[in-house]
Amino acid sequence: MAKGMILAAGQGTRVRPLTQDLPKPMVPILGKPVMEYLIEHLARHGITQIMVNVAYHHQKIEEYFGNGSRWGVEIGYAYEGVRDHGDILPRPMGSAGGMRRIQDFSGFFDETTLVLCGDALIDLDITAALAEHKAKGALATVVATEVPLQDVQAYGIVLANEEGRIQSFQEKPKPEQAKSRLASTGIYIFEPAVLNMVPSGKVYDIGSELFPQLVAEKQPFFVQNCDFHWIDIGRVSDYWSVLQRVLKGEIANMPMPGKEVKPGIWVGLNTSIPWDKVKITGPVYIGSSVRVEPGATITGPAWIGHGCVIRSGAKVTRSILFEYTRIAADMHFSEMIVSRHYCVDRYGETLYRGDDSAHLRWGDARA
Repeated sequence: MAKGMILAAGQGTRVRPLTQDLPKPMVPILGKPVMEYLIEHLARHGITQIMVNVAYHHQKIEEYFGNGSRWGVEIGYAYEGVRDHGDILPRPMGSAGGMRRIQDFSGFFDETTLVLCGDALIDLDITAALAEHKAKGALATVVATEVPLQDVQAYGIVLANEEGRIQSFQEKPKPEQAKSRLASTGIYIFEPAVLNMVPSGKVYDIGSELFPQLVAEKQPFFVQNCDFHWIDIGRVSDYWSVLQRVLKGEIANMPMPGKEVKPGIWVGLNTSIPWDKVKITGPVYIGSSVRVEPGATITGPAWIGHGCVIRSGAKVTRSILFEYTRIAADMHFSEMIVSRHYCVDRYGETLYRGDDSAHLRWGDARA
């Protein structure tokens, strides 16, 4: 079998403000952290020993996932930080440096290891990918997928020969300069010997440092071109569009929680909704203890987190409300992500509550 490594130490700066007080792997999709779907997927494929490197907001990850027994796996954590004048500060070691640090500590990576980023949704056939890696005698494998030419500049692009041996990489090329459409998905398969090539005690990155080294040394380094759902939450706009797809039911293994009370409308426990006095068009999920006042309108795809209040005359259109968000009367929130403290439109423009220039009014529904 294989072991698992989830990379979860990054700061998630490109998805602020979602990551202001949450690490990126904890950003919720249908009320579950992204990383939970990954752990369930690893467990389905028999990968039950999983290390997670952590830094920023690491307690949130550790408190939620614990030792992994809820998912039938074992999870361990490797915290990356430094002591600075008596304070402990997070300082990630880089994706490869973090793995080398674990290896120096205990030799944990003593068999084939699947490496995943903690902030993407995947439905890759892991078992088949591991079998192909072994059959080719690969030291390292990059799982890639073809992306449309106009999207290549968002990704690391892989160049390989006919047998799949990697020749070089292009980091975020312009479409006219791209030598292929194969994008690295941040899913890797490593043999333990790969980690001997990573310097100890240094910040070292898999994509920009370790991989060029493997190419330069002509190691058995392969790409697998796989067709699978891979949904990367790189930016706030991605998060919004991912949720739209998930709410429409386009992604497997992501069922809506709650009870379907009308076609396309799911609700949690203890909701207060005067059905004959509101206009709700699915797909919509309404969490527990949500109050929707008469005269309110919700147009899906929409997710209303638990404890929210939507006042009379308010409209929520194709939006995500995090828990305990109150939408003021007669306000119209369209294509937005809204929390108690901020709201972000689908393009990443952020408004903070209490900002006098904000034309929208919303708040905290807890009291």
